[in-house]
Amino acid sequence: MQTAAMPAVFRNSLYAPVFLPVYSQSCGSGLRVFEAFALVVLYIIFDLMSDATNGFPLEGAAAPRTSTSRMIADALRSAIVEGKLAPNAPLRQDAIARHFSVSAIPVREALRQLASEGWAKIEVNKGASVASLSADEAREIYEIRSALESLALGLAIEHHTAATLREVSALAAAAKRERDPSLYVARNAAFHMSLYAPAGRPQLMEMLAALHRRGERYLRLKFGFPDYKGESDCEHTEILSAVKRGDVPAAKKLVAEHLLGTGELIYRFLTERAALPPAPPTVAAKPRAASSRSRSRTADEASS
Repeated sequence: MQTAAMPAVFRNSLYAPVFLPVYSQSCGSGLRVFEAFALVVLYIIFDLMSDATNGFPLEGAAAPRTSTSRMIADALRSAIVEGKLAPNAPLRQDAIARHFSVSAIPVREALRQLASEGWAKIEVNKGASVASLSADEAREIYEIRSALESLALGLAIEHHTAATLREVSALAAAAKRERDPSLYVARNAAFHMSLYAPAGRPQLMEMLAALHRRGERYLRLKFGFPDYKGESDCEHTEILSAVKRGDVPAAKKLVAEHLLGTGELIYRFLTERAALPPAPPTVAAKPRAASSRSRSRTADEASS
C-alpha cells in the first residue's frame, strides 16, 4: 500500500521526529490515510495533556477545594463535639462561608460530608442543621462497637508484647486521671484502639475509628454520671488484666459487656430526658406601675 504524504503542518512541527515513524507505521500496517491522521492527532492530545498535568490528566485539580472542605468539616465537627454548636442549631452556608472567608462550594461539600457521617442533617427548603442526639443511635453505635471490638480484641491478644502492654497500661491510667471531657474522649479512644492494634486488621481498625468518632458526642454524656466514670475506669482495668493473662474468652466478654453497658446507660438517659415536659417559657416581669403616692411625691419634688 502506498503511504500518503504527511501534511506539512505535522512534517514541519516540533513533533515531526516522533510523528513520521508513527505515521509511516500506521499506513504500512494497512490503515487508511484518515485513520493514520487520527492516530497522529490523538498522540498530540495525549502529549499536550501529559506536559500540562505531569503525566496524569487533571491530577490534583480538585485538591485545593477538597482540602478546604475537609478543613471546614473538621472545624464544624469539633464545634459539635465540644457543644459549641448545639443539637438542631442551624448551619447557615453564608455565615460559615463568611467565617472561613471561602465561597459556598467548599461549605456545601463540608456539610454534605457531615451529613453522611451523621453529624448534620440537610432538609429541602430548610437547609442544614446539627443532628439531634438520638437514644436509638447511641445504643446502636455501642452495640456495633461491642461486636467488632470483642472480635478485634480476640485477634489481638496473642500478638501483644511487653512493650505494647506497657503502652496500653499508660493510656488506661491517663484516661482514668483525665477530668476534661474533650481530652477524656481522646484518651479513651486511644486506650481502646491500642488494645486492638496488634490484631493487624487495618480495615477493622478503620471501621472502629469511624464508630468512635460517631459516638464522641454521646461519650461526653458520661461526665454527667461521675459514679459511672469511675465504674468505667475499673472495667478498663479488668479488661487489661484479662489481656495480660492471655485469657481471650474473658477479655472478649468483658469488653462486650463494658460497651453494651455504656450504650444502655446513654440510651436510658436520653430516653428519660426526651420524656420530660418542656420547660415553660420565661416571661419577663412587667414593671410595676407607680402608686399615686409616689407619683404625687415625684410631682412635688419636680416643682420644688
